Formats: sequence, C-alpha cells, structure tokens
Amino acid sequence: QVQLVESGGGLVQAGGSLRLSCAASGSFFVTNAMGWYRQAPGKQREMVAGITSGGRPNYAAFVKGRFTISRDNSKNTLYLQMNSLKPEDTAVYYCKPVGMTVPWGQGTQVTVSS
Repeated sequence: QVQLVESGGGLVQAGGSLRLSCAASGSFFVTNAMGWYRQAPGKQREMVAGITSGGRPNYAAFVKGRFTISRDNSKNTLYLQMNSLKPEDTAVYYCKPVGMTVPWGQGTQVTVSS
C-alpha cells in the first residue's frame, strides 16, 4: 500500500528557505520517478519539480534556480530545498510518484509572507 507523508512546511518571510520532506512507504519508491506538486488557493495543482529513479532532476520554470529536488533511496524519502521563497510560492505542497495513480498525501502548507 502506498503512503506518502509530507512535512517541513511553515511560515517564512520572502527570501527565506524551507526544506520539505516526503516519507514514502512501499517498494515503488526506489524504482519510480517522484515529483513535488503544489496547489495554491483557487488554483489548479501544478508540478514543481521531478526526479528520476536515478536522481536526474527537472524543474518548472518558475522555481528553476531557487528549488532543489533530491532523494534518498535508502530512506525512501524525497526532499525539496526551497530558497529565495516568494509570496507566490504559498501553497500546499505534495509529493507523488510520477505516472502512478495513488492517493495524494495530506500535503504540507507553505506560507510566504511579503
């Protein structure tokens, strides 16, 4: 059974940093690409960054150069280091394996004040 638990969100001032974690249960993690997604109030969920099973990252244009995605396959954990945060980064952040239909986790709230 797939279980995803996101953590690390919080309230931060613009220009600050946060590091999100996603603890995944299930054997899928090591062999699957993983992604971070976010949903802001009144907006559709969007992909922020992805990483292949081998560790190759890709980023949405709006976070490139500010966010870094990484993974630790020995711990079944996905990370998102977020630097130079902007108010428009305010959203609930989720992780999910790419291409798999699984339930979303509860997400972690990130709020960036101006």
